[in-house]
Amino acid sequence: MSSVAVLTQESFAEHRSGLAQQQVKVTALNSEEENDPPTYKEAFPPLPEKAPCLEAAQEPAGPWSKIRPIKASVITQVFHVPLEERKYKDMNQFGEGEQAKICLDIMQKTGAHLELSLAKDQGLSIMVSGKLEAVMKARKEIVARLQTQASATVAIPKEHHRFVIGKNGEKLQDLELKTATKIQIPRPDDPSNQIKITGTKEGIEKARHEILLISAEQDKRAVERLDVEKVYHPFIAGPYNKLVSELMQETGTRINIPPPSVNKTEIVFTGEKEQLAQAVARVKKIYEEKKKKTTTIAVEVKKSQHKYVIGPKGNSLQEILEKTGVSVEIPPTDSSSETVILRGEPEKLGQALTEVYAKVWARPPLKAPKYTSLGTDRWRGVIYVRLEEIMAIGSEFFFTVSSVSAPSWLHRFIIGKKGQNLAKITQIKDLYKVSVRIPPDNEKSNLIRIEGDPQGVQQAKKELLELASRMENERTKDLIIEQKFHRTIIGQKGERIREIREKFPEVIINFPDPAHKSDIVQLRGPKNEVEKCTKYMQKMVADLVENSFSISVPIFKQFHKNIIGKGGANIKKIREESNTKIDLPAENSNSETIVITGKRANCEAARHRILAIQKELANITEVEVSIPSKLHNSLIGAKGRFIRSIMEECGGVHIHFPTEGSGSDTVTIRGPAQDVEKAKKQLLHLAEEKQTKSYTVDLRAKPEYHKFLIGKGGGNIRKVRDNTGARIIFPTSEDKDQELITIMGTEEAVKEAQKELEALIKNLDNVVEDSMVVDPKHHRHFVIRRGQVLREIADEYGGVMVSFPRSGTQSDKVTLKGAKDCVEAAKKRIQEIIEDLEAQVTIECTIPQKFHRSIMGPKGSRIQQITRDYGVQIKFPDREENPGIPVDPAVQENGEESGEGKEGKDTDPSSPKKCDIIIISGRREKCEAAKEALQALVPVTIEVEVPFDLHRYIIGQKGSGIRKMMDEFEVNIQVPAPELQSDIITITGLATNLDRAKAGLLDRVKELQAEQEDRALRSFKLTVTVDPKYHPKIIGRKGAVITQIRTEHEVNIQFPDKDDESQAQDQITITGYEKNAEAARDAIMKIVGELEQMVSEDVTLDHRVHARIIGARGKAIRKIMDEFKVDIRFPQSGAPDPNCVTVTGLPENVEEAIDHILNLEEEYLADVVDNEAMQVYMKPSSHEESKAPSKGFVVRDAPWATVNNEKAPDMSSSEDFPSFGAQVAPKTLPWGPKR
Repeated sequence: MSSVAVLTQESFAEHRSGLAQQQVKVTALNSEEENDPPTYKEAFPPLPEKAPCLEAAQEPAGPWSKIRPIKASVITQVFHVPLEERKYKDMNQFGEGEQAKICLDIMQKTGAHLELSLAKDQGLSIMVSGKLEAVMKARKEIVARLQTQASATVAIPKEHHRFVIGKNGEKLQDLELKTATKIQIPRPDDPSNQIKITGTKEGIEKARHEILLISAEQDKRAVERLDVEKVYHPFIAGPYNKLVSELMQETGTRINIPPPSVNKTEIVFTGEKEQLAQAVARVKKIYEEKKKKTTTIAVEVKKSQHKYVIGPKGNSLQEILEKTGVSVEIPPTDSSSETVILRGEPEKLGQALTEVYAKVWARPPLKAPKYTSLGTDRWRGVIYVRLEEIMAIGSEFFFTVSSVSAPSWLHRFIIGKKGQNLAKITQIKDLYKVSVRIPPDNEKSNLIRIEGDPQGVQQAKKELLELASRMENERTKDLIIEQKFHRTIIGQKGERIREIREKFPEVIINFPDPAHKSDIVQLRGPKNEVEKCTKYMQKMVADLVENSFSISVPIFKQFHKNIIGKGGANIKKIREESNTKIDLPAENSNSETIVITGKRANCEAARHRILAIQKELANITEVEVSIPSKLHNSLIGAKGRFIRSIMEECGGVHIHFPTEGSGSDTVTIRGPAQDVEKAKKQLLHLAEEKQTKSYTVDLRAKPEYHKFLIGKGGGNIRKVRDNTGARIIFPTSEDKDQELITIMGTEEAVKEAQKELEALIKNLDNVVEDSMVVDPKHHRHFVIRRGQVLREIADEYGGVMVSFPRSGTQSDKVTLKGAKDCVEAAKKRIQEIIEDLEAQVTIECTIPQKFHRSIMGPKGSRIQQITRDYGVQIKFPDREENPGIPVDPAVQENGEESGEGKEGKDTDPSSPKKCDIIIISGRREKCEAAKEALQALVPVTIEVEVPFDLHRYIIGQKGSGIRKMMDEFEVNIQVPAPELQSDIITITGLATNLDRAKAGLLDRVKELQAEQEDRALRSFKLTVTVDPKYHPKIIGRKGAVITQIRTEHEVNIQFPDKDDESQAQDQITITGYEKNAEAARDAIMKIVGELEQMVSEDVTLDHRVHARIIGARGKAIRKIMDEFKVDIRFPQSGAPDPNCVTVTGLPENVEEAIDHILNLEEEYLADVVDNEAMQVYMKPSSHEESKAPSKGFVVRDAPWATVNNEKAPDMSSSEDFPSFGAQVAPKTLPWGPKR
């Protein structure tokens, strides 16, 4: 619908200001003084006509060119359906019949507009206009309803069909979804091996390729994959797939080349091994030959003409390949690129280019344009032939190629981050079709190629040279950074180095290869940027050095879980508060050392906190011993061997020496009091020996002898030490030299110990073979669990070899081979084991099944400990699957059957259940001890009386309080349900823990009762009567005054609710301790007393200056109120007197504040009066307003003045100028009614 707006002089002047830069001045027209009116064409310039040629298009479009274009919300897309894929091919009924109905239906459904036309090749072109969403919906409907669905079959072995279907048909569904096709696979009982594919041609190609790949994977014959660049696939396939078909026939190998629409480079060969090898070799030969000989040229062809180069079903591409041996590469349809690449041998490229042009222009092949050979230069795998000019076929293909020389290291900067610099150069592309190609780094070429329109090439070349000259100001700098920091600077997955590169995009940062062990990091780029980047990285390294201080804290293993806390809460809190990294050893590790990393001060703080946790949990004492610092290294020993031997011997105490070079003599010993004292004596004794006459000797013995030399529980070595007084140190598992034994002490003691040990070692080297008799019934005990008992004997007795006869033989002879002393000791140990076995008894321990899990402990740890401590075997019964139907107690009392038949009658209720009996095997005395240990692990339940009203406080928020007690005392605490109103709390756990848990619970009850008493004292209430008008002042701005009183006196102050009429509005309630409540009351009354001394005065201020006095967001008025310590209230909108302002405060302050605001009124009012006077001058004069209405706008040479002397349109006529929405009688047009 069109409409016309009434145009007056004023609106026309406003309209003209948008069409021209200069302001259009319009003066009133009157009879005495009248300028020449503008012509019709000047006032209403015509819209520019479509330019017939390029030159015309470049001419100025007149005033309309000044108007800013409005971006359309409607888009237009054209879809092409080839003749062979059209569903309706009747040319006589084009635009009618079923096809037209479908189009109308699509338009109604989607809201898009469709226009159909026939192309020269009888293909159907459909132009769809509308909003993007509507166009996409229409496109989907067009493909489904106007395009035929092709079908094809592919044959693969029947046994491969299930692999195409996949589990639950998932693979088949995925394949159909991915290729937009329908795939029909014959049923298992159908002998056919043909799979039918229905869909578009492209989808069928993709689906066929995927199915053949799946079949090839499952084929029993040999399968080989060859990775060949996609661009060489046409040469391997040959024109119309002739070459690959011949190769398949000759070799009997199936070759699957992915279709052009599938972005895969893999060619799959399937067949017999020998024939497959021949086929692969031939394809490789073709590939290598083409890769070596072929070059490329790139030409720009309009996107709309690509279909003519491709031809129906790609026939034109195949025809060019067959005629010239050149492959033509067309960009994908969804790409905006118009560059077509021709790949082939140099001498054939000219002919192929002519063929391409012939297809584009649909004319007979032309002669190839002449080439000026400037050599070949490879860039990113493409060789360009420099063409002076190609003018034979239309101006579209007129282009030149030029080059710019720039050092290869500058290329990265010329491209810029994400190609931003290159994008600036190629902005001219829209006008001149310029493309810039830069060689890759590995070619080390300095030439940058530019091709396109000559004018565009010159501009791009100029910009490139300017950019290159700017980049000459480059420098390279080597930064020394320890290699250990390289990985941290790079960050996980390169995150941190990416941030640095984004911060300094022009700087190239190269880290050395980790294998080279180099500390040099190279920076390259503009001088200023390199300097900034250097400073930034040096600061980062300094922070890393500061934060990489590390300290090791030895903590007893059993306390690690307490340091970690539940869910890692404790360790997380320490890490966050100390800002350090804390690493604990693995649970299965023997290490007790916790490593803290960060700043030195933070590490020390974290160490102190961790040690404090350990000290709280155990009876750990810390003793300081003064030992001269010069002796520290000798006491520690090589890699800590000496000091470690003392720590192990004294129950694993921790001995901490001061850092080297500190000059401190203080050595700290930490651990249980008894062990600390023992370690202190040994350390002082050793230090004394070192100061007087320390002597050291090294001995060597096979590692397998060490355990025998040490003896069970260290008995042998302790005997030597007691006899001689020398210290003997054996290597630990961390030491490299496992044979070295060190003896230290006085010279006499060391030599005596050396003599004894050498004698023992000599005896061990004297290998003998002996035998003993062992009853065959005991053999199994020694060889079960892969000979674990025999391995333990070998470890303990110098590696002695014990051989039992093979199973099945009735021999009782056991052979032992090794050192004489070891063999004798092993025989003795075997005899002890046999005696244990013969003296072995089995006893029963009855414990209800419900306690078995708690007795076993986490992962069976408690039961394993008892087994080790008492040398017995413990077997738990199987769990009872059907515990039985519970029986009513009354039924049991009357002796009636429980529903289990006759067996129920015979069962003795007093006899224990089978599922409750634990079997213990071993020596009788040990079995009895183990039984007592098991019974001690049975949880015991006690009851504690706690007042019911305290239960919820004991449970705590979300059960936190009761969980804490249960974790602390290792018991289970059961609180009765609230509805029971019971005071009894039950505690269940080990007898040893119950007393502590009960005491802890009672202590908590005392705390809660004390809190209750305190709460009662805090509940004292006091009421103060204060006039409601003073309440806002007592509360203060944003509650500042009342908050201060509440905080200072620790009370709660409640003001009356204004909306509650039943509540006294002058009552303020204070709650808290009696003393505090009275103090708070006094503070409030003091404020009231001050307020009662205040006065309120009304002052008249012109309402026009109120906004200026208040200021932006009340800043100005707040400043005045703070300065004079008064309260100023302005009238609300709609007040009877808008000029009345109330000032409240002490009399002297009120007077000063009023004087100040009156002065401000006088100052601001002068500005207001001036502004109003200006407004009067700017208003139109009264005589102008009283004038008759304007005649409207007058123009010369209007169409109605020149054609048939028609009179000018009457602007007052509703017919000539209808208003919006008015009904106007339609005029009869010469060509009939408008559609």
